[in-house]
Amino acid sequence: MKNDLLTIGGFTIHGYGLMIGLGFVAAYFMTEYRASKQGLDSDKIISLAGWTIIAGLICAKLLYYVTIFDDIIANPKLLLDLGDGFVVYGGIIGGIFGGFLFTRVHKVPFFKYFDLVMPSVALAQGLGRIGCYLAGCCYGLQVDSPISIVFTNSAFAPNGVPLLPTQLISSGLNFLHCIVLLWFARRAKAPGQVSALYLICYSAGRFVLEYFRGDLIRGSVGTFSTSQFISILFL
Repeated sequence: MKNDLLTIGGFTIHGYGLMIGLGFVAAYFMTEYRASKQGLDSDKIISLAGWTIIAGLICAKLLYYVTIFDDIIANPKLLLDLGDGFVVYGGIIGGIFGGFLFTRVHKVPFFKYFDLVMPSVALAQGLGRIGCYLAGCCYGLQVDSPISIVFTNSAFAPNGVPLLPTQLISSGLNFLHCIVLLWFARRAKAPGQVSALYLICYSAGRFVLEYFRGDLIRGSVGTFSTSQFISILFL
């Protein structure tokens, strides 16, 4: 629960950024390793990573802007704050789109690479949610329970009150998701099944977990949060 991990001079290593970076690195090496095992061109993985990461970050930021649209109308300078504020679903949608463009440019089968990447995405998400925990964002409801956590110096979560650790719950589910996808990948009967299982499991879990989130600035579509609405479409 400490976002500023180390400061050297004017340079500070933030827990959130560090875990996101570790997630990208872990996802890349897992994907490269599994590509070589499946007879796919592992040399293309660095290019694939570039396409998906860039498109994912752009879409994650754009979807965040959608969720705070009213605030942007009131204060357009929020558009210049590029450091904070990303929506995971935007990253997933953008990453898929970037991967699709990659397969069209390189003329390789889309679903084979889609299946290859998704277990790595789940792994990266698990590490990224630990970053959320360190920063205090994406926090849970205020509940006095044995598993509740109390933040003392978070710039995002309310400090001094017991909160459900939705970040760690999400992280654990993502790591479990990665294991299930790796297991299923050895038994899939056709291209696209691993990707479909990822979308089904992630959307179902995210839909339920949204009810336990305490951060209210996430946008809404009717009675659902933005992420719940997207979860229904993905499912």
